[in-house]
Amino acid sequence: HVQLVESGGGSVQVGGSLRLSCAAAGAQYIYGSACMGWFRQAPGQEREAVAGIDSNGSTRYDDSVAGRFTISRDNARNTLYLQMNGLTPEDTAMYYCAARRSPVCGPLYTYWGQGTQVTVS
Repeated sequence: HVQLVESGGGSVQVGGSLRLSCAAAGAQYIYGSACMGWFRQAPGQEREAVAGIDSNGSTRYDDSVAGRFTISRDNARNTLYLQMNGLTPEDTAMYYCAARRSPVCGPLYTYWGQGTQVTVS
């Protein structure tokens, strides 16, 4: 029933920046109470975690993006963000927003968006 919609993807040059956003449709309370995360998947490859943020705003990042990407949430606007700087071709992938039915971050996520494509060249 809960729907997550990503936006902000596109094609950029190496070293460029993008900001992804994720908005909820239905059950908007999850943005204030749930752990949220960003994942990415390249064609033919396994989905991998990029960043997560719990209900208190505590964040964690994959080593491949630490120092370049910043995850944040605006609970008043029910929106999740991923600021991406210093993009490289290795960042090219479909990026997905996800949410857990828990304020604590963990390995399993319940809700997923449709994805937004990021291409760096």
